[in-house]
Amino acid sequence: MRSYLVTGCSRGIGLELTRQLATSEDDALIFASARSCNNPKFQELLGQHQERIVYVPLDVTDQASIKNAVDTIKSKLDGRGLDVLINNAGVMSNGPIEEMDDLEDAFRINVHGVHNLTRAALPLMRKGTEKKILNISTTLGSISKQSVNRHVATPSYKITKAALNMLTVVYANELEKEGFTVFCVSPGWLKTDLGSENADLPVDVGVTSVLDILHGTGQEGNGRFFNIHVPGWENAPGLNQYDGKEVPW
Repeated sequence: MRSYLVTGCSRGIGLELTRQLATSEDDALIFASARSCNNPKFQELLGQHQERIVYVPLDVTDQASIKNAVDTIKSKLDGRGLDVLINNAGVMSNGPIEEMDDLEDAFRINVHGVHNLTRAALPLMRKGTEKKILNISTTLGSISKQSVNRHVATPSYKITKAALNMLTVVYANELEKEGFTVFCVSPGWLKTDLGSENADLPVDVGVTSVLDILHGTGQEGNGRFFNIHVPGWENAPGLNQYDGKEVPW
């Protein structure tokens, strides 16, 4: 039985990741974490898959909450390891950089939260069979692509996702000898509360490609940054192309 911990599951990408994992793997055990389970869609999903999805309350900015979550997961695993960690929880705001006043808050969730949860989960992951850590990033965090994305006014999001990319590489280097695969995926601009209805793709399309990358990536993917692949979008005009290639740092 493969086990997953997914963060930010109450909506958007995290909710769809949980749904697709629960419906595509009969023997998967998914620890779906979020600060609350008040979203009716999340509650419905939990009710539909009670045997496969375990809701775990988690605020990634709170050390005590992280400890409680990991303790809960450890208890549920009953001596087994955690196979896959998907760090998805994140925040984004819009506006010019001179008006940016949320950088510290964005770092707490998008970077510190990933770091603190990852290191807390490592003892369980060392017992796992897959040892995969997938960090949900974005092409907006690519320094090389900033000249293309310069007019996308999400400065705190860009800055913290660039930092997340480096965090990923440092963890990848540190854990490589233990057989871990730590990598980033940009899920595309998706129609979620964060991405808005103006986005390129339905959330299920982007998440399907994310999971294809997750399942198809072995240790050769350690420390790498992947774009999703969506047929027909390889050479699309505009800012975004979804060609399945590596994203430049």
